[in-house]
Amino acid sequence: MTGPTIGRLAAADTRWVAERIAEAFLVLPATRWLVPDEAKREAVFADNFEILVDHAMRHGLVFGTADRDAVAVWFPQVGDESPAPVDYADRLAAACGEWTPRFQHLDELFAANHPHPDHHHLALLAVRPGRQGQGLGTALLRHHHAWLDAHGVPGYLEASSEAGRDLYARHGYRLREVFRLPDGTPFYPMWREPAVG
Repeated sequence: MTGPTIGRLAAADTRWVAERIAEAFLVLPATRWLVPDEAKREAVFADNFEILVDHAMRHGLVFGTADRDAVAVWFPQVGDESPAPVDYADRLAAACGEWTPRFQHLDELFAANHPHPDHHHLALLAVRPGRQGQGLGTALLRHHHAWLDAHGVPGYLEASSEAGRDLYARHGYRLREVFRLPDGTPFYPMWREPAVG
């Protein structure tokens, strides 16, 4: 049995990728603190993720399954050289409105806990809710891990749930020091050394 077909996505795919991530992330505990208004939560996240996905189309790597049910957003990180999205502060405020300070706080937490050695950062991995648990996330991980292993490059991510943490642990990621949102919701930073041989 073969796995799903995976390909690199292009700028024209930016909006649906952002919407796919927002849809998949609504179940995560952090989303409730970031956007307390449930009625507006998905739209705010779609607009916020569009900023990151657009940036990844220019400076990173965005992969998806052919059926559009799963996507992964990676950023190569070389030392501290990582350009910010163009007009990020204004775009963040436009996307997040009254909750902008909460997203800024999250950005600061991510920055404070981000490792400095060269690596690829898995910023976002999302699977359509009805397709979760069917191996699509695993396929996306294996797809890029093959490149990381071939080139001796580590991987890094911030898991936002225990289920995510456990999935990534099965793929060789090791837990670093947990950090938390003001309401106590944890994030699990994880590091993966490239496989040898």
